[in-house]
Amino acid sequence: MAIPQRVPWVLLGLFVFFHIQLTAATIDLTAFSQSDTIERDVCIIGGGSSGTYAAVRLLQNEKSVVLIEKQDRLGGHVNTYIDPTIGISFDYGVTFWDNITVVLDYASFLNISLATFPLLGNGQIVSEYANFATGSSVPASVLPNGTTQGEALFAYREIVGQYPFLNNGFDLPDPIPTDLLLPYGEFLQKYNLTAMAWLTWVILEGVANILAQPTLYVMKYLPQITVDSLLFGTSVTTANHDNQELYNAALSYISNGTNALLSSNVRQIERDISGVKVIVSTGNGEKLIKASKLMITIPPKLENLESIGLDLDQHEIRLFRQFNNSYYWDMIISNTGIPPNENFLNVNPEAPDLVPPLPGVYSINPTPVLGLDSAYFSSPHSLSDDEVKAEVLATLARIQAANGIPTNGTPEFVEFHNHAPFELTVPVKAIQNGFYNDVNALQGQKNTWWTGAAWQSQDSSLIWNWTEYNLLPRILASI
Repeated sequence: MAIPQRVPWVLLGLFVFFHIQLTAATIDLTAFSQSDTIERDVCIIGGGSSGTYAAVRLLQNEKSVVLIEKQDRLGGHVNTYIDPTIGISFDYGVTFWDNITVVLDYASFLNISLATFPLLGNGQIVSEYANFATGSSVPASVLPNGTTQGEALFAYREIVGQYPFLNNGFDLPDPIPTDLLLPYGEFLQKYNLTAMAWLTWVILEGVANILAQPTLYVMKYLPQITVDSLLFGTSVTTANHDNQELYNAALSYISNGTNALLSSNVRQIERDISGVKVIVSTGNGEKLIKASKLMITIPPKLENLESIGLDLDQHEIRLFRQFNNSYYWDMIISNTGIPPNENFLNVNPEAPDLVPPLPGVYSINPTPVLGLDSAYFSSPHSLSDDEVKAEVLATLARIQAANGIPTNGTPEFVEFHNHAPFELTVPVKAIQNGFYNDVNALQGQKNTWWTGAAWQSQDSSLIWNWTEYNLLPRILASI
């Protein structure tokens, strides 16, 4: 339906509101047989890190659940490669977790053995530095030495430790400390911590222009516990280097096909004071889910919520449309020609604090499987997968040419995953105006609970921790 360009904004808003109200279809309960109706205490949308953890913990607390996931597996950002010939596995998505109680208990319950993960490498890989914009080699002397970086990390650790509320989701004080609202680059300069700028950039992949991000978001992504992992090597991973196995074990516990609906898409959601009704398309046809509570774990971008047919009200629309996000891809490439004991890291000597501008590749790294390398790409704006692949191959070609690396055939993408939307943020002005107070107040309203990276940080360990100690008790009390 065409809308005249000069309709006043107030009238346009009224048109949109009433159009939504008139076109929203009420779910017809009589259209579903008893065999196609699922009744549970909690319906969870999204089988990534947060949704899977919540499902396991709710079941442990003797609450019935149904978990809906559009992929054919649980795990979200976890990407594990298993070589079909020799059976070696390695992780190139989520690679490690913080060594905290909630992680250890979760793995132990699912009978998953853990091992120490050397976050800064095990000394067997030779790091080469290059300006990926040109491919030219960059001497290691350009970077701050390890002692200087370590001193900066220790100093940062003390500062971030002054804000323990950062471990509690976005339950921010009033007023919000000024330092948390500074662009991260300015924060580093203020405290003479620029020696850790590049290191932060290369570790916190997917944050796009990290120096321009409010320090609040960087501190959420780089809390004290993660700094400890960097400094003391305390992070953990699965002993088999297969983080997907944790989610496979979780799926077995949750019960695939009964309490977990994989390769399924939510089409419509209705919420009222009596509970929630959800229509889901599955491989076995459409199902009606009737639940007491709804838990949404997918990134709460407005387009995501609209895509699942959530019956958003105007207040929710106003809040969720404020989220911005970065874009992030991980991949495995064959035939790079890079020696199996070398990785290439992106450094730009002409950029502020050596941090390369994005879109671009962070690094190209060897894997345990000979002939395969992993690579990581981020952008502050939307790009198609084909555009990203083209830039990755162009970057690789520049590195090969500038460093005399012979080609071993045509590079090919063995795996390629788009993890957008990544790292959801809002402008500083919105933070100051109480955005997070408003979104936190949504918890429990309309029988709906929210969890995931946008509510804590882009870190599975801390999402589980926040869900365990802040969200789960409230959900259990509400059922």
